[in-house]
Amino acid sequence: MKPGATGIKRVIDAAGYSVQGLKAAWINEAAFRQELVLLVVLTVVTFFLPVTKFEQLAMVASMFLVVIVELINSAIEAAVDRIGSEHHELSGRAKDIGSAAVFVSMCFVAITWLVILL
Repeated sequence: MKPGATGIKRVIDAAGYSVQGLKAAWINEAAFRQELVLLVVLTVVTFFLPVTKFEQLAMVASMFLVVIVELINSAIEAAVDRIGSEHHELSGRAKDIGSAAVFVSMCFVAITWLVILL
């Protein structure tokens, strides 16, 4: 175990690091900005749809999943880019798999919304 803060101080520090990560994603990742704006807009839209609260929750949760996966994908891309700029098969594979995860999460949104609205 690495030495560091414990208890509430650790929780406060972790929250600060999370805020830094969100700021970095907003500044450096266009896809994150687009998906976050879409999350906000479509969340508002759900309040005007003829759906139950549980269905609304599922619709919004599916969109949150896209944002979460995009954050993970962005972290993978940043780590790979930090390692080096030269092309390497494994680096490309890591980035492609991260991108595929975002795509699958978007497919999940589409399926969720279609099943609920149709």
